Amino acid sequence: MNKDELADYVERSQSLIDSSPQMNEQNTRRKLIEPLLEILGWNMLSEDVELEYSVQMGVGTKKVDYALMIEGAPVVFVEAKGVDTAISDSHRNQLKIYMRQVGVDWGLLTNGTQFELLKRKKGRERPDEVSLGEISLGNLENNAHLLHTLSRESIKTGEAERIAENIETTQRAATDLREKKATIANRITQVVTDEIGDSVSQTVQDGAKQFVDVLSTSLKQQSEDGVQFEWAGEQELQKEDSAEWVPGQGRNAIVGSIPRSEISGAGDSQTAIFPTRKSGIQFLKENNAWGFVRVGQNPEYAAFYVAGEPQEIRYIASIKEIVPAEEATLAREAESYTGDEAGFDPGDEVVIFEPGTLYELEDPIPYKRKAPQGRVYSDLASFRNATTTEDVI
Repeated sequence: MNKDELADYVERSQSLIDSSPQMNEQNTRRKLIEPLLEILGWNMLSEDVELEYSVQMGVGTKKVDYALMIEGAPVVFVEAKGVDTAISDSHRNQLKIYMRQVGVDWGLLTNGTQFELLKRKKGRERPDEVSLGEISLGNLENNAHLLHTLSRESIKTGEAERIAENIETTQRAATDLREKKATIANRITQVVTDEIGDSVSQTVQDGAKQFVDVLSTSLKQQSEDGVQFEWAGEQELQKEDSAEWVPGQGRNAIVGSIPRSEISGAGDSQTAIFPTRKSGIQFLKENNAWGFVRVGQNPEYAAFYVAGEPQEIRYIASIKEIVPAEEATLAREAESYTGDEAGFDPGDEVVIFEPGTLYELEDPIPYKRKAPQGRVYSDLASFRNATTTEDVI
């Protein structure tokens, strides 16, 4: 999940709500809820999202607005209401029943302005669905850790469970402090008066109660704020902190690996996909750039399909600028790049990458039926969510 992408979503959504404060459910789904699900890594056009998912209820059937799926099984239910409808207990109970009936662990109840996350607690004779927190649209960025639990990657890797466990543990501690305030305060008072005498017992008692209140409030705030959230892209950019890449110094421009879900940037960012042989990878490593090509447009990202076994889209980088080949600073003379690496032509261009953004994909896009014969264009959302090369070529 990317910080700028979420900030843009909040700003855009608030503008839509301001212009249409009585937006109905259908428009709320399309304009507000589905874009958020895309940010969380759920491709609305893939098999991972099923609309109007059927839930058997006795002799009848009910429909959940969205079922988010992993490997064909629902893992999140999303119940949507219109901006014109306030979230109520009946809506909350409705979603809980759906989750319990199917055995789904995660739920999101939203009207586009309020977002409530539900988690199914196990380990009991009868599982219970509890609220992990409620977030307003304006506070989504401040509660990124909570929102992140519903991302496809977080649920798939199990990170969502760890986040939820931390939140639930802290919530439980805050509740216990409130409910046992008198007992805890008495114990604190006893310990202190045993050391300094009973003459100040009332003062100590009052102070102990205040201490329990402050601690309970602090824990409650901690459960709402969560740990410091690491936005996608922040850590990666620290790996190569030089202002400029200097070719030809023996360094490898590929700074590491990254899952596609963590590639920062807006979903509609234009992404150019270039074919290369394995021998062409050396050009990437030496120069933090790609050449020699004729681009014709201004893409924001460059990705690379590597021919040979395995055939796959394996690398991606953020584009800094596109310059004439004769003006590019390269590790070697431009004319020396011939044959398998890159044939030089004075009219060609070199695509220069932002320092520290060239990555090998942890989940490369495998070949299926379509391979780029030359440079092709896609968008970053399709690239993140692609199952095979057919989805981006």
